[in-house]
Amino acid sequence: MADITAGMVKELREKTDAPMMECKKALTEADGDMAKAEEILRVKLGSKASKAASRVTAEGIVAIHVDGAKAAMVEVNCETDFVAKNDDFLAFSKDVAALVCAGGVADVAGLAGAPLAGSTVEAVRTALVGKIGENISVRRFTILNAKGKVFSYIHGGAKIGVLIDLVGGDEQLGRDLAMHIAASKPKSLDSSGVDPALIETERRIATEKAAESGKPADIVAKMVEGTVQKFLKEVTLLGQVFVKAEDGKQTIEQLLKAKGASIHSFTLYIVGEGIEKRSDDFAAEVAAQVAAARAA
Repeated sequence: MADITAGMVKELREKTDAPMMECKKALTEADGDMAKAEEILRVKLGSKASKAASRVTAEGIVAIHVDGAKAAMVEVNCETDFVAKNDDFLAFSKDVAALVCAGGVADVAGLAGAPLAGSTVEAVRTALVGKIGENISVRRFTILNAKGKVFSYIHGGAKIGVLIDLVGGDEQLGRDLAMHIAASKPKSLDSSGVDPALIETERRIATEKAAESGKPADIVAKMVEGTVQKFLKEVTLLGQVFVKAEDGKQTIEQLLKAKGASIHSFTLYIVGEGIEKRSDDFAAEVAAQVAAARAA
């Protein structure tokens, strides 16, 4: 049996970036053979990634990369907020955003095989899963080729990201609009972009409420339409009241008109939006693990 020294462990860690104990175990299994230990680690890290793949990733960050009139925004997920603050995880997310911005990647599936750090995105992701011990996934990305100027904003520990294509206006307006979008979370630029099913749901609810008033049908119809229009103003960017409006009344549409500007498009990402987060009973989980260990 070869004597596994601290220097050997350090060397293997520097080569693979794997956890210290994993390096020591691999060297022991390989009887001190560095090349064989490296192979063992690659197998183990891949195995860890495979086991983690079924776990829910509802935490993470939004990363943005801007290059002139072109920009990319990606959402990279993990299992816990603790890992979302990990330096390696943050670096991976930023590298992916820069890669997407550079072009040549059409969708998330195609991103996996794209070159990154002398390897591929998937290989780097898999190694990171093995190192950190949590599932990591690139959920989505968007690419903006601006007609005007790109403005971006990251908020809340990178949990909310905004990209906006502003035509006209100035730097202050661009920053204010990006911050407004992060705060007010519009669903679309105007009513044409709102999901018809969502509008229909609001109309149905409004109809049921108005019918309870006992008023004539024509009045009920006006009440319903008024409620739907109010809803559309609340969820569309142009219809929303500007968060910094001094009079509390100026809408984004009015603000843009006053500044001689227009918004060509915007994208809002909220980390974990639409993902069903797992709610585990930690005590029960520990108890189950202890019971399983005793049974074994």
